Amino acid sequence: MSKEESSEALSVEGREVRVTHPDKPYFSKQTKLSKLDIVRYYLSVAPGALAGIKDRPLVLKRFVNGAEGEAFYQKRAPTDRPAWLRTVTLSFPSGRTAEEIVVDDAAGLAWIVNLGCIELHPHPVRSGNLEHPDELRVDLDPGPGVAWPDVRTVALEVKALLEEMGLRGWPKTSGSRGMHVNVRIEPRWPFSEVRRAAIALSREVERRAPALASSKWWKEERHGVFLDYNQNAKDRTTCSAYSVRPLPDARVSTPLDWSEVPECEPADFTVLSVPRRFAELGDPHAGIDAAPGSLEKLLELAARDEAAGLADAPWPPHFRKMEGEAPRVAPSRAKSAAKKPREKMPLVVVANSPDKQAALAGLEKWKNRHAEAVGFLAVDDVLVDAMRGRSSTWTRIRVNLRHVPEAQRPPQETPDPDDDPTREWRASFSGRRRKLP
Repeated sequence: MSKEESSEALSVEGREVRVTHPDKPYFSKQTKLSKLDIVRYYLSVAPGALAGIKDRPLVLKRFVNGAEGEAFYQKRAPTDRPAWLRTVTLSFPSGRTAEEIVVDDAAGLAWIVNLGCIELHPHPVRSGNLEHPDELRVDLDPGPGVAWPDVRTVALEVKALLEEMGLRGWPKTSGSRGMHVNVRIEPRWPFSEVRRAAIALSREVERRAPALASSKWWKEERHGVFLDYNQNAKDRTTCSAYSVRPLPDARVSTPLDWSEVPECEPADFTVLSVPRRFAELGDPHAGIDAAPGSLEKLLELAARDEAAGLADAPWPPHFRKMEGEAPRVAPSRAKSAAKKPREKMPLVVVANSPDKQAALAGLEKWKNRHAEAVGFLAVDDVLVDAMRGRSSTWTRIRVNLRHVPEAQRPPQETPDPDDDPTREWRASFSGRRRKLP
């Protein structure tokens, strides 16, 4: 097949965008969708999708083999790009910099989707002010076995607290199991203060709904719905409005009106249903930029927590140790100030793999080998971690044996599969650190 025959040129607002391999299957299990179908979906909701990414640097999360293949993150803008696509240079906590794509129109949107960007991952800053976010992001991440109604309940608690703080939240489904609440803010505060405000919000929601919400970073300490405050750390991105998620039904991260939250169901919003919803109802987040709010009240709440003895919460693992941060070590591995071992959670790693399905298959093999121990496990004793490396994602599965009688606990075995793509990099990084004077 010739190059001309394996591509299709689209005219998008006066610009030509060539879609390569337009018939390539991007979803093939439950919903059948080609790459061209995904491009056309994004063009059908372009005003809404652009509202979430316009004038923002983008991390390109590329699914070059479709939604069922492995994704990788590309921070640097491709060198072979249209002249009409602009870029900005970001600096990161590591000290590195990267020239990232900025998409301002539907043609640019179609161009990045052609690269395999099924999801859209903008930074919470505008291109003209890269050090001061204009968006606080509340990411509600339900743990294993947590019911969707609990997510909705926690979202409504977030809404009530934001209103008390003089802020307006804009809810959307995450497109997976959770929910996001975006808050437009004045770009006056650096990332560290926005994250500090997010920690205060997470802790206060946990106090108000202790049975349902958690602000704890370590999975072994969490319960219910985790409010992931670290999504507000610099260099972190979440999928934006109208992003397609790599689930078999081609689910979409869909903006909602608050009146829809109590009854909404995430499976109702897919590539097949959202364009009609958008055409009939418009974008529920159309007014998000109209009234940015102030973080002052949330930061006052943060100051009260700190005065009461609450330390900074743990940062993501690739960040340097921060002043005032609590020890960055899981409680199951921590030691007391007196250097006496504290009780550790009996965790075993059963699978590491860039392929989530392979990791889950490894979990099933482990369960078959240790059926007696499995009978003691609670739903939240199986920890499925979506790990993010420097440019790729992978899945780690651990089992907490806390409910298994000690004499019947399986030992740590070699995980199966055991393919941690960051192991080599971490070993070389550790070696470099040891050589430093």
